[in-house]
Amino acid sequence: MRLAMTIDYTRDPRAEIATIVACEGVGLDAVFVPEVWGYDAPSIMGYLAACTTRIAIVSGVLPVGTRSASVIAQTAATIDVLSDGRCELGLGTSGPQVIEGFHGIPYTHVKDLLIDTIGVCRQLWAGGSSEYHGRVIDIPTIDPTSTGRGRALRLGVSRPVGRIPVHLAVMRPSMVEVCAEYADGWYPLFFVPDRADSVWGQALARGATRRSPALSPLGLHVQFPCAIGRPDDVAATRDVARNEIARYVGGMGARGMNFYTDVIGDLGWATEALQIQELYLSGARLEAARAIPDDLLDALTLIGTEEEIAQRLTVLIQAGVTTLIARPFGGDPVALVRALRGLLDGA
Repeated sequence: MRLAMTIDYTRDPRAEIATIVACEGVGLDAVFVPEVWGYDAPSIMGYLAACTTRIAIVSGVLPVGTRSASVIAQTAATIDVLSDGRCELGLGTSGPQVIEGFHGIPYTHVKDLLIDTIGVCRQLWAGGSSEYHGRVIDIPTIDPTSTGRGRALRLGVSRPVGRIPVHLAVMRPSMVEVCAEYADGWYPLFFVPDRADSVWGQALARGATRRSPALSPLGLHVQFPCAIGRPDDVAATRDVARNEIARYVGGMGARGMNFYTDVIGDLGWATEALQIQELYLSGARLEAARAIPDDLLDALTLIGTEEEIAQRLTVLIQAGVTTLIARPFGGDPVALVRALRGLLDGA
């Protein structure tokens, strides 16, 4: 299982990159670079390519629709050559808050757009022409001389791109089915090993029946807030994690339009999810965080003693997780990565 970290998009990227460089030296395997409404991901990824030597550099994630599919292909190809083949492309649909509220772009046909974006990227990376006739993306041949002779362009790069892995950050069953059919990896925000199959098992199976034999088995990349320490030491960290979970479950959308609320409900905490949302939207954010039960908090975090974290890591490995994405909550991130590396090597 790979060990990764994610960059905090709200903080100074220079400090975040310095931390990643230090963590690479103690066993970090990959870094996931998010993009919401703060700093853009590709710029940070390019800087990381210059500052690191070994780790995979993953967009975690680029929202489709905010760039053309061809620009996404260009961006990934550029980072891949700058990093000597270490780029991985994480894509997602984001949500109306970001796409409409920040970018001013209609949030429509997102599933078809995701499928077409993957198709355009892989076609261009493989040296194919720019001509593409998909579900919602239509790139025709061009007639530069007006003589009727159409000409399709190709991705002009200094060397062949090769196969850049594509990971999808999706959670709705219909989108997870797309992921199982087209992607190299699945990146769900909330993942509970013993409950995941009941929520996504059928969707994964349906998508797998149409999966190309040319693709490798679907990778599974999961993210957890992480802290290791004595129970008294991590008590405050658990409260910080409660606040973040409450923000997603309670505040990332209106009533009836928050898929994080829906996912937590589908995972078995339906009553609790609705209560958290109601409190959060009414302005009682502290109470919303306190309404998160301990078993839900434990399921969505890796915060505890070294023995407890070791047990959880074993469960994640048995569940088929291929990349653990740690989000350090408090303490020294380098020390956390060193400790997790030791636990994973001993698992």
